[in-house]
Amino acid sequence: MQNHVNEKDWKLFRRKLPGWQEAYMEKLVDAYAALLNTNQPASDRFWELERRIRQDKKCPGVVVYNIRRSSMVLNLAALLEDQVITLEDLRDFSPELQETLSRMRL
Repeated sequence: MQNHVNEKDWKLFRRKLPGWQEAYMEKLVDAYAALLNTNQPASDRFWELERRIRQDKKCPGVVVYNIRRSSMVLNLAALLEDQVITLEDLRDFSPELQETLSRMRL
């Protein structure tokens, strides 16, 4: 499946990815705001925020470095693994792709 991605799925992936990432980053920003609004010392909040951002910016919910048709299935699997998307988010994709990703999650 990985090397035989159909055109409809590929176009849909490219169209949906920015929205998924924006929604994921919105959740991150909310989590950062909650962290900053705690009663911990400012230095603790600062360094914890820096650590989280450093970690989060590697997540496919923030950036996907290899946006190629040949890596689409792996990118979708990574988005699922990191809980950026759910299987429900894939309902518009082909049944074959949904099945492949569902089996990869087992």
